[in-house]
Amino acid sequence: MARDGKLELLSNVRLFSTLNRKELTLIGKSADQVAVAAGTTIVTEGTPGHEFYLIVDGSAVVRRNGRKVATLGPGDYFGELALLDGGTRSASVVAETDLQVLVIGQREFFGVLEGVPAVTFKVLGTMAHRLREQDVRATSH
Repeated sequence: MARDGKLELLSNVRLFSTLNRKELTLIGKSADQVAVAAGTTIVTEGTPGHEFYLIVDGSAVVRRNGRKVATLGPGDYFGELALLDGGTRSASVVAETDLQVLVIGQREFFGVLEGVPAVTFKVLGTMAHRLREQDVRATSH
């Protein structure tokens, strides 16, 4: 995948949306492009996770408690919370077709955060904003 294409995809990820081009390049360097065969379970609900996935090409199905809750395609992503805390997966994701994904591991991501504090502060700000939105939703229902 061309570098500009990778940066474009990464810039559309909410977690990375406030990063500038130089910072996105650092994140992009920590990402590996991986082929996943159709039918492969990428992540399993209830198991610990340490990777973030961004779909470049193909589609995947998200299942929670065995029920299909979403279909993901190019530009969609999952695992951003596991990337930050290594917690358990909230759903399973299975490749519906052959996939190309960008994968960022927690160790590589933390290396960027440790090396560039500005990225850390931007990511924290984005997560705080996301938590506030969830809090508003929870209290308005």
